[in-house]
Amino acid sequence: MQTIYAMHQHQSDNLEKEEKFLFGSIESMQDLYLLMLSALIEIQTKEEEYLDLVSKKHLATKEEKNPSSKFTQNKFLHLLKNSESLLDKIDARKINNWKQNDDVILFLTDAIKESQLYIDYMSKSQSTFDEDKYFIADLFTEVIAPNDKLYEYLEDYRLTWLDDVPLVNTMILKQIKQVKETQEEFKVTKLYKDEDDKDYAKNLFRKTVLNEVELSKQYIDKTPNWDTDRIAEIDTIILKMAICEFLKFPSIPVKVTINEYLEIAKEYSTPKSSIFINGILDNLVKEFSRDGKLNKAGRGLL
Repeated sequence: MQTIYAMHQHQSDNLEKEEKFLFGSIESMQDLYLLMLSALIEIQTKEEEYLDLVSKKHLATKEEKNPSSKFTQNKFLHLLKNSESLLDKIDARKINNWKQNDDVILFLTDAIKESQLYIDYMSKSQSTFDEDKYFIADLFTEVIAPNDKLYEYLEDYRLTWLDDVPLVNTMILKQIKQVKETQEEFKVTKLYKDEDDKDYAKNLFRKTVLNEVELSKQYIDKTPNWDTDRIAEIDTIILKMAICEFLKFPSIPVKVTINEYLEIAKEYSTPKSSIFINGILDNLVKEFSRDGKLNKAGRGLL
């Protein structure tokens, strides 16, 4: 969607160039995913270094000489830190941002230690793996992900990441909650499930761009109360992509398409867009079904 929007903004018709941009954006999203995970590792490492340093102070207090290591011994963070496949991927993609910008990590660490979540967690001497895991999930949701300093860094480093942050953070949070104590490693999400998944991205992009006029004709007369020139451009792109899936991707169930694009509308467009888009797609599905245009393959795909 973002690639098609960028094409419109730049009035570009270079399909090959924009397709290259699309796949570059997808790779960039994985870099963001790895960067956010590496931030958790760096936070644990920085706090471990700090506790070691404090304990060796010349005039260290009793508490400083024997600081609580509960946070640094968090079982989920240790699983993350010792996951070779994750570390290999971080190394392969040269994700070393936090080594060069440790001020962000130090700022996040301070924010964590000032939070009520941290205070409550540290007040208990022991915790289970699940308690450790959900503590990190809550920290990620309430302290790390919404942190302004982190947001500013991501914006300055790569502006296109701002569109990807909600999706990447949601993916990471879901993964954290799904981790089991019996796992030996944190499983890195693949860029594509398989070659078919990559082909789907390319085909959806190409079929939407090459058939934009045809696809737009499908919904123009379905918006009697809307001036087509005033419909948000993001909404028109969402509609075209959804209609493209309806008509040109027989293996994708209609309900999956509708739910997918309603979520995209909620995330990227105006507050009323999802209602507007849902109404149009619902009417189109009825029309396409009546006219025999929905040639879905397999059982239960309608």
